[in-house]
Amino acid sequence: MIAAALPAAITDLLRALWGAGHAGYVVGGSLRDLLLGRAPADWDLATDARPERIVTLFPGAHCENRFGMVALPRGGATCEITTFRADGTYSDFRRPDEVLFSGRIEDDLARRDFTVNAIAWGAGPPAAPGPPAAPGPRATVVPALVDPFGGVADLRAGVLRAVGDPAARIREDALRMLRAVRFAATLDFHVDAATLAAIHDAAPLAAHVSAERTYAELSKLLGATAPSVGLRLAEETGLLAVIAPELARQRGIPQAKVAAGDLWDHTCRTVDASPPPPEAPAHLRLAALVHDIGKPATFADGHFVGHETVGAELAGAWLEELRAPRATSERVVHLVRHHMFSYDPAWSEAAVRRFLRRIGPSALDDLLALRAADNVGSGLPTGAGGLAELRARCRDQLARHVPLERGDLAVNGDDLARALGMVPGPALGRLIDALLERVIADPLLNDRARLLDLAHALHREHG
Repeated sequence: MIAAALPAAITDLLRALWGAGHAGYVVGGSLRDLLLGRAPADWDLATDARPERIVTLFPGAHCENRFGMVALPRGGATCEITTFRADGTYSDFRRPDEVLFSGRIEDDLARRDFTVNAIAWGAGPPAAPGPPAAPGPRATVVPALVDPFGGVADLRAGVLRAVGDPAARIREDALRMLRAVRFAATLDFHVDAATLAAIHDAAPLAAHVSAERTYAELSKLLGATAPSVGLRLAEETGLLAVIAPELARQRGIPQAKVAAGDLWDHTCRTVDASPPPPEAPAHLRLAALVHDIGKPATFADGHFVGHETVGAELAGAWLEELRAPRATSERVVHLVRHHMFSYDPAWSEAAVRRFLRRIGPSALDDLLALRAADNVGSGLPTGAGGLAELRARCRDQLARHVPLERGDLAVNGDDLARALGMVPGPALGRLIDALLERVIADPLLNDRARLLDLAHALHREHG
């Protein structure tokens, strides 16, 4: 079953390793996903060959780091081949103090995080009495599954269990705690009690994980069908208080919502209700996670006045700490700042255009999707608040190509400067904005001659 499911490029790599007298195994998440019937996102191989030997065997390969990982482009993707390593000490709670290479796949599996990731499929080097033989042609290879820690049984049971002593495994590398809550969500597994207790005890060590790795794990978690599984585990174990303290403050904040629960429950429901990538852009779920991040700081007398403004600032600061891509951060902050809009069917067409001007046409679909998820998180119908009608009216305006930005005007700053004898500066900018507001109210005014006449009148009136 496994052999037939492997891509030809991976089979060729294994055969090349075996043919050169080396061990070669498919390991880690790629094998785990294969056994679960999922398509692996990438491929990891392990071998007894040292990095310099791997580079010699495979032209185009290059060493990625000092831990024995070699990257090899194949079939439009990159396969990672790593030399077997043995367990060692971890003084900084993230990386081993020294690299200890091994010749046994069992040693390599023993140092991995969870049993479902500590399975290998492949074959070792030829066994022979006496001194080791020099690398060379091999006899017929019979690949087999290597599963010293019961990973296959845990896969079948949907259990995430640390390899060996959970406390030791977690303290070696604090990133494993974030991976645990992520796997719980993305694989729909439950974390066994001993591993969960170890995460709870070691939660403060998550501060040792780099911002970039924390953001990467959170992004993967938010791609799950139900991210709330991992988010709730993060909150219950204390991880959330370390990586996102403003979100952790939501627990216990009351909500006047149709759905039961506190503010954190509302946030989790909202995240689950938001469409996952690739159905929607990844930043939408991130926005759902932080859309109410400003509520604890603004909570007073059962209200959260201005929480969207405070929330936009807090969300931006947090995403900057996590080294999130600037474009992602800007989109999320924009959605948080504007998510509290209130639509009234009595809006005029000019009011719809002002709404579009305020939020920006490119943010329309994301903002409405966020509000729909917020509705579900509040226990309301998806389209509550007239979202379908608002969407239709906005699209109608956009289809007419109505002017919404300065660049849509029939005149520009140079035109006005020449006609009015003005110089570039704040006064000219205010005049352009005044013209845009008039045109948004009445698009028929967007004519060069009419705008110049109007500009003369406004200039005379305001000096």
